[in-house]
Amino acid sequence: MSDRLRNNLIAGFVVVVFWITLVIPAVVNADPIITQSTSTSDVTTSTDTTTRIRTNPPSAISPSINSSNSDICAMGVSGAVQTQILGISTGRTYRDLNCERLKIASKLYDMGMKVAAVSVMCQDFRTFDAMQKAGTPCPIAGLIGEEAAVEWKKNPRLIPKQEPVKLNKEDWFEKLANGIIAVILMALLAS
Repeated sequence: MSDRLRNNLIAGFVVVVFWITLVIPAVVNADPIITQSTSTSDVTTSTDTTTRIRTNPPSAISPSINSSNSDICAMGVSGAVQTQILGISTGRTYRDLNCERLKIASKLYDMGMKVAAVSVMCQDFRTFDAMQKAGTPCPIAGLIGEEAAVEWKKNPRLIPKQEPVKLNKEDWFEKLANGIIAVILMALLAS
C-alpha cells in the first residue's frame, strides 16, 4: 500500500471518529429550545426582482465537418451528448473510395483516355460483372474486346472480387471505445 493511500485512510478514519464521538452526540442530545410568543401584524410587501445569469448552461457542441465541396470524396460524421455533469463531442471523416474511383474515371475520360477510364471503373467488382454480362469485357494489359476476354480467362486471379470488410486493430479499438462511451453517456442520461 502506498504512503499516500495509507495517509488518506488514516485521515478518513480520524474524521469518522471525530463525527461519531463529538458531532453526532452533540446534535442528538441537544435540549430543544421552546419559546412561546404571540404577535399580531399587518404586513404589506412589494418586491422588485432582477435575475442575472452569470454563466452559460453547459453544452457539448459537435464539430461541423463541411463536405459540401463536390471535389471532396469524404463523408463527415459528428455527434455530441450533454448531461448536467459531462459533455462529450466527436467527429470524423470517412473516405468514399467509390467516389474517388468515379472522379478519376471522369477526369481520364475528359482527357480522351476512354479505355483508361473504363479500366479504372473495372477495378470495382460490380462494374466488372456488369461489363462481362453486357458482353463487353473490361480492358486488361492494353487489350480490349475478344482479346481482353481471352486474357481474363488466362488470369482469373486478377478479376476483382468483393472483399469482406476487415477491421484493423486501431479501428476495432476505436469502435470499442466509442461503444463504451456511448453506453456510459446513455446511463448518465437515463439517471
